[in-house]
Amino acid sequence: MKLTRRDALRSALGLGTGAAVALGAQIATASPKESTPAAQAPVGLLYDATRCIGCKACVINCQQANGLEADTGESGGLHLMPTDLSCKTKNIIKLYQSPDSEEHSFVKRQCMHCAEPACASGCPFHALEKDPVTGIVGWDGAKCIGCRYCEIVCPFEIPKFEWDKFNPKVVKCELCRHLLKDGKEQPACTACCPTGAVIFGRREDLLADAHGRIDTNPGKYFEERVYGEHEAGGTQVLYLSAVSFQKLGLPKLETQSLPEYANRYHRLLYQWMALPAAVYVGMAAVIQRRFKKHDEEAKAIEEAGGPRDQL
Repeated sequence: MKLTRRDALRSALGLGTGAAVALGAQIATASPKESTPAAQAPVGLLYDATRCIGCKACVINCQQANGLEADTGESGGLHLMPTDLSCKTKNIIKLYQSPDSEEHSFVKRQCMHCAEPACASGCPFHALEKDPVTGIVGWDGAKCIGCRYCEIVCPFEIPKFEWDKFNPKVVKCELCRHLLKDGKEQPACTACCPTGAVIFGRREDLLADAHGRIDTNPGKYFEERVYGEHEAGGTQVLYLSAVSFQKLGLPKLETQSLPEYANRYHRLLYQWMALPAAVYVGMAAVIQRRFKKHDEEAKAIEEAGGPRDQL
């Protein structure tokens, strides 16, 4: 059963517990219960931090290709210089520099387009869905209710919310799917990279390329492994780096995918309104005990000193 945003609002307008329970049941039914099926021909990015010169051409090209408002907050409105991903920035180049040595590295951050995305699994209205062919995780504003659950469940902290907008969007990299749909060969970020630090292609080809670089340059890459090959069930954005991935802000994750955890929390919160019902029952029991104790104390006082004075 599919639940639309209009149906949810219509249900929410009904007063009383019955409407709330009905809405909770609809949300539970509409929620994904199984892992996202694997994409038929997943595409993605391979970013090699050792080739990046930090020019930020990809940041500017991404802004232009996606029609994003310039993030000039840090420069007093004069210059595009975002410091992190935000509702105005889908792609960013950051600098890691060790405080104790000369070790440093640039790192590109954007949506990882997980093989089994927690954001899509956790979204109660399917506003975030994975393309069954390309594997690109896209956002549909017609289905989004602004609950921001995607922000909570994403292990990479990617989705951002437009807090200052009347009709806010959830903003994240969508691999320029609108450009690919229009016949472009690659996303904006890879089309302009002068050093080939980030490239676009099929995930299996990118993995083969990454392992080829590792084999050709022993000792060059951190732990001689590709980040995203197995983390969180695998991602379609892959990383090579000479320094620790954690130093670049990439979290250390297990190989197991995350949607099952997101689904568990989702069911706890929504299915048949179980959590609100449990809280209500607990509060009612506490209130009842306190009223009973109060009546017993009042009765004892009356028996010991006579009736209370009337107000």
